[in-house]
Amino acid sequence: MPHMIDIAAVVEKVVATTPVLDIHTHLFAPELGALGLWGIDNLLTYHYLEAELFRSSSISPQQYWRLEKAAQADLIWRTLFVDNTPVSEATRGVVAVLSALGLDPAAKNLKEAREFFHGLSLADHLTNVLRISGVSSVVMTNDPLDPNEAAEWSAGHEPDARFHAALRLDRILADLREKPAADVRKILDFWAARMKPLYMAVSLLDSFLFPSEEPASRLLAEAVLPACRDWNIPLALMIGVRRQVNPDLRLAGDGVGRADLRSVESICSQFRGNRFLVTVLSRENQHELCVYARKFANLMPFGCWWFLNNPSIVEEITRERLEMLGVTFIPQHSDARILEQLIYKWRNTRRTLAPILTRSYELLAQDGRQVNEEDIHRDVKRLFQSNFESFVNRIA
Repeated sequence: MPHMIDIAAVVEKVVATTPVLDIHTHLFAPELGALGLWGIDNLLTYHYLEAELFRSSSISPQQYWRLEKAAQADLIWRTLFVDNTPVSEATRGVVAVLSALGLDPAAKNLKEAREFFHGLSLADHLTNVLRISGVSSVVMTNDPLDPNEAAEWSAGHEPDARFHAALRLDRILADLREKPAADVRKILDFWAARMKPLYMAVSLLDSFLFPSEEPASRLLAEAVLPACRDWNIPLALMIGVRRQVNPDLRLAGDGVGRADLRSVESICSQFRGNRFLVTVLSRENQHELCVYARKFANLMPFGCWWFLNNPSIVEEITRERLEMLGVTFIPQHSDARILEQLIYKWRNTRRTLAPILTRSYELLAQDGRQVNEEDIHRDVKRLFQSNFESFVNRIA
């Protein structure tokens, strides 16, 4: 008879202590200059909070954009944290960050928080944030057509080993859409050699179709996928964006749409020598994605992206994936744009994931198969680290 364990207690301990490799962020290594965002004013002017501000305040977007960043942060703090109770996912995240750093999340103003961040060494603060959040390393989003970022890479800076590159294709596929595939391939090869990315990535509209006559589809087939194959790295497809449904909100103005995932079927089938990390923005596309992952071993579902990154929806999607795929997926990425967001995003993921795994193991025990602590360690490590590592490094 196998030794019985307290499943809930063991799962909670293992989930809390297993380091995470955060596979998709918008953070930057300190060596890449001022591109990285951190501190209270950046934390509060995150576009999720800006969108909430316009629902809870009479200020117009046009008035808001004319304010200096510190004034924007003061307005958001007063509106969402003083005059209203911060119960939304994004506001509660700020509360969690401040509490974790020993600051008062119920303060009437930002004086204490600004003094705290002003006195920090970025190098020490970075290490502390990674420690608190339980993150071992992160993958950046690196756009070679961003002149500011290209200048930093061209200066020869080598990123901190805790920061990995991902070669972002959005601007390449848009700005170079009329270029011959051979010219685009040369650009991809140059930047792949310079950045050493773990994967290439592109966010795609809900209307994306593959194959099609659209320039993005053509360049994916003729330039990007051959480059990924030759560099032996996956392509990450992030599907379902509707751009600027409200342009007044700027970065917060994008929406979500249901995509035709037969494009995923086509691309996985036609390019079996390639590997694809795939996440979809629409809740309605999640089941289809799981089905395709069961059919194509070169497809790795990952994360609960953007509007899906709320505990109630994360729970639903993660349960569905466990039931259909076992532990052969990547449950979450932070998508963090500001360094301190790692703290609350990974706290939320751990808090959501632990009871889901516990319930799965309890059902397994009821059906006659006990799990031990070694099983749980192996499963959580796969979900948090090694599924991604093996998928990125695997020989196609």
